[in-house]
Amino acid sequence: MLRVPVGIVLAAHGAQKLFGWFGGYGIEGTGQWMESVGFAPGALMAFLAGSAEFFGGLALILGLLTRPAAVVVAFTMLMAMTVHLGNGLFIANNGYEFALTLLAASIALAINGGGKFAADHIIANKIR
Repeated sequence: MLRVPVGIVLAAHGAQKLFGWFGGYGIEGTGQWMESVGFAPGALMAFLAGSAEFFGGLALILGLLTRPAAVVVAFTMLMAMTVHLGNGLFIANNGYEFALTLLAASIALAINGGGKFAADHIIANKIR
């Protein structure tokens, strides 16, 4: 119940950064913004953040490599929070509440795994 909606949100945000889908700015535009907030080189940082979100989100949706994907996402959300900390908690003020929520969800998934309907669980049962 947790990994699929979180995965969808993450994959969509990653697609904004990587491909410019869903109203995003792609690597070039996101990279320029990342440079402006201190993450340089911007294009590389946009690629890394976008890849963590997009591919990590897809992995969470499938429940494939759930724990490693969740750890990568958690680190990415920690970095995202650094940009928004000075604005307070609420997203209405460009705060960190969204990144904090995704951080908490990804830590929960890293600890608990993907559940019995995850590809991880199905593969592990086949191996046993």
